[in-house]
Amino acid sequence: MGDQIKRIGILTGGGDCPGLNSVIYGIMLKAYDAGIECIGILKGWKGFIENLTIPLNIADHDDLHTVGGTILYTSRTNPFKTNSSKEQVAKDLASKFEELGIDALVAIGGDDTLGVADALYKYADAKVVGVPKTIDNDLKGTHYTFGFWSAVQLASNSMDNLTTTARSHQRVFVVEIMGRDAGFLTMYSGISAGADIILIPETPFDLEKDIIEVLKNRVKSGYKHHIIAVSEGAYPEAESLKNDFKTISQDTINKLPKDTFGNPLLTHLKISQIIVEELNLRDDLKQEFNKNGVDYECRSVILGHTMRAGTPNSFDRILGLRFGLAAMKLIIESKFGNMVSLQGNKMETVPLSEGVKKKYITPDNDKMELRDLLVKIRYLSKQK
Repeated sequence: MGDQIKRIGILTGGGDCPGLNSVIYGIMLKAYDAGIECIGILKGWKGFIENLTIPLNIADHDDLHTVGGTILYTSRTNPFKTNSSKEQVAKDLASKFEELGIDALVAIGGDDTLGVADALYKYADAKVVGVPKTIDNDLKGTHYTFGFWSAVQLASNSMDNLTTTARSHQRVFVVEIMGRDAGFLTMYSGISAGADIILIPETPFDLEKDIIEVLKNRVKSGYKHHIIAVSEGAYPEAESLKNDFKTISQDTINKLPKDTFGNPLLTHLKISQIIVEELNLRDDLKQEFNKNGVDYECRSVILGHTMRAGTPNSFDRILGLRFGLAAMKLIIESKFGNMVSLQGNKMETVPLSEGVKKKYITPDNDKMELRDLLVKIRYLSKQK
C-alpha cells in the first residue's frame, strides 16, 4: 500500500528540455505534504545502475519550476544494451531499489527511458511510474509533453528574427528544426512563423515539386525572401532522391550512424545544408530569380540544441508541476506501471506499455492542410 512508501527516487533520462525541473518540483511538493522523502538519481539510468544520488530537500529548491533543464543531470544510457535477456536485465535493475534505499521510482523520460521503466514493471513488478518527456511531442499517451511549447515558441521566434535578415539580403534561409522522426516542432513553429515551405518526416518531400517549383512560383509573384522550415529527420522521396539529388544518394542515408537504441542519427545528415547545396547547383533557379530582379543567395541555419535552452514558458511550468503532482499521487495510491498523461486539459493515467508508443502527424491532420494552404495561397493570391 501507499502508506509503506517512505522514500522515492526520481530520475530524468534522454535529452533535456524546459520543464524537467518543474516536474521534479511538483513531485517534491506532494511528497513533502505526504511525509515521503525524495532522493535524486543522477544521470538517468546510468546513475540508477551506479548508485549516483543526491538528497532532494524541498527547502533548498524554492521555485525550482521556473528553472530550465534538470538539476538531476541526464544521459541516454540504455541498460538493455547487453547480451542478457530483457527479463534478466529488468530483474537485476529492480534489485537496485534496495541498494538505492528507495521504495518506489518516478522515471521522467521519452520512449527509450520509459521503455526501461515499463520493462521493470512488467518483468520485476517494480514500483515505478512514468512521466512523459519529449521535446518532440511524439508520445502516443499524452496530447502534449512539457517543453514542447517552449521549443515551438523559441523556433518560431528564431524564424521571425531570421526573416528580417532574409528580407534585408533577399535571401533564402533553410532552417533546420529538431524532430528525429516526428514533425510536430517543425509543423507548429513553421506555421506560427509563417514559413514559406515546411518539410517534415511524415511526408517525404519531392525536391522539384515541394521546393524548386514553390520558390520559382514565389519569386514570379514578387516575393524576394523565403524561409524554409525543415525537420532534422525530413528526407526526400525515393524517386526524388534518385532523380533530383546530386550531393547525396540512398547509400548516404543507409550509412548514417545509430544511437544506443538503434535509431539513425538523422542530425548527421544535416538536411538543411544538403538542401542548400542542391539549390546552389540549380542554374534554372538562379536564372528565375535574376529574371525577376532578385539576387540569389541561399543559407542554412541549424537551431539544434538552442531549442532545448532557457527557462520553460508558463504553459510548460504549469504542465510540469501538474505531471509531477499526478505522478506522486499514483505512487501514494499504489498505481504502479502507469504513466501520467494530459488529455485535453485533464490529468489522466495510461499504462506505461501504451503511453510510450510513438505518435506522428497524420495525413488528415488540419495542420497538414494549413501548411499546404499557406504555401499555395500566398503566391497564387499575388499572381497577376
